[in-house]
Amino acid sequence: MQNIDTQNKPFRLITISISHYCEKVRWALTRLKLPYIEEAHMPPFHRFATVPMGGKTVPILVTQKGVFTDSTDILKYLDSIAPTNAKLYPTEPELRQQVEELEELFDNKLGVATRLWAYSYLKNESKFMQVAWSKNVPFSERIFFPLVFPFMQKVLQNKYRITPESGAEAYEEIKTIFDKVGELLADGRTYLVGDSLSAADITFATLAAPVIGPQEHPMKRNNSQDLPLQMVCDMNALRQTPAGIYALRLYRERNS
Repeated sequence: MQNIDTQNKPFRLITISISHYCEKVRWALTRLKLPYIEEAHMPPFHRFATVPMGGKTVPILVTQKGVFTDSTDILKYLDSIAPTNAKLYPTEPELRQQVEELEELFDNKLGVATRLWAYSYLKNESKFMQVAWSKNVPFSERIFFPLVFPFMQKVLQNKYRITPESGAEAYEEIKTIFDKVGELLADGRTYLVGDSLSAADITFATLAAPVIGPQEHPMKRNNSQDLPLQMVCDMNALRQTPAGIYALRLYRERNS
């Protein structure tokens, strides 16, 4: 397996800038100080980049060792080339299993719920969505936003079955997971598993980001005054929970 010191060509990271799963990979690459070039696209133009690489969605990481099309697979690959003192997964089997179980929970439940919750408020907010989807994408994509957004609204509606009821259910799912994280933190631990930051912590913080709005997020949201009032109320409530406070702390420490 390639050693971190022999990686002489930056990775290519294909993203939708605002995607929280892409932010998960971005954080891991930054933490490991691995050089990468981010190639951001606006939906649905990202498909022109992902399909030739064998994937349908983002993130996709293109490396000298191959192409990785899932955020967890990417983190596990990065862990395999990371130095011993910077591992994303514990080497002790029991602790590693705990990290992997939490990561799976956050990937399959939290990330899905925060995305649905956000779209339930924002799918018709064209000005907000234009800013969110257009960050760092080619000008040739940005100019087509007014044409593609009505089509993407239908895609989002059909794919995620967005309704006020499903948005409310997603929020309850988020609160349940936040409660679970709060229970883990109740004993005063610094991280979710073990004594150092792991893939579990990175995954929780990044997939929770849409509902806590950390100031340090590289793709910072619009001003909260631009968001629906109830959405802001939901976010403020979650920011004040032990899990929300924890995720915000991780973001503050990210660049320290």
